[in-house]
Amino acid sequence: MAEWTWAEGRGIVRVAGVDAEEFLQGLISNDVTKAGPEAAIYAALLTPQGKFLHDFFVLRMADGFLFECEAERRADLLLRLKRYKLRAKVDLVDETDAWRVAVMWGQGAETAGLPATAIAFADPRLPSLGIRVLVPVGQANQPLTPDASEAPFAAYERLRRSLGVGAGPDDLLVEKSFLMESGFDELAGIDWRKGCYVGQEVTARTKYRGLVRRRLTPVVLGSGLPAEDGRVMRNGRDVGELRSHADGMGLAMLKLEALDGVEPLQCGDTVLTPTKPEWWDPTLSAGPAKVAAD
Repeated sequence: MAEWTWAEGRGIVRVAGVDAEEFLQGLISNDVTKAGPEAAIYAALLTPQGKFLHDFFVLRMADGFLFECEAERRADLLLRLKRYKLRAKVDLVDETDAWRVAVMWGQGAETAGLPATAIAFADPRLPSLGIRVLVPVGQANQPLTPDASEAPFAAYERLRRSLGVGAGPDDLLVEKSFLMESGFDELAGIDWRKGCYVGQEVTARTKYRGLVRRRLTPVVLGSGLPAEDGRVMRNGRDVGELRSHADGMGLAMLKLEALDGVEPLQCGDTVLTPTKPEWWDPTLSAGPAKVAAD
């Protein structure tokens, strides 16, 4: 049976106006023309130096685009979008108070009965992450659907971490993380053919020159407390940093050399056991990539 939970800390921003598509196409990492009312894209906004600022899901609606984003940092997202607005005919509206976000995963998630006014879409990152549902606030005071059992939000977060999927700002560090080392390419968060966007040059160079040297990696934590600074050591050498973790499962940014399994990884008083997700592209660490002929 499918499971569902209200997704804590999610906000909604609407980007509308006659220039909305062109405006977004020159800013974010994915192709907004691929977004629809039931088919979201996953994308990021970067600094000009290619460093992470925000990640979000984008839906195209009849009256513009809906961004599902971090609620706590939505004001910063709106501010950064406004800086690029210039003379574009674009309206930027915070609609967080009008919606509540839920996630549903497991067998039957795609066919579970949902409120008629809800907006549902498959998580574009991985099928295992199920579907995401936007529910009008007025209908969010009741169970999402009788066709799935309610679970704590921590259960979904543990699933996400076990799959190696990061989330800002705990796993994807603002103005520090790069998309390629955070799995954005394999998680369908980058379009390589849509043209330029902010931070595109650095992102493309990292891919085509084979410059990925670290990966955001799922790790199982042993007994004991991790180091306060998150430093991960192997045989006395610094090989990475533990990011978010709970219930014995976490994500760590690790050097690729730390994933050979020869020596244990230590973070404070606990041992970390890393796993390579099945969705990882093995060629990312195999030298310069070749641009597809097509």
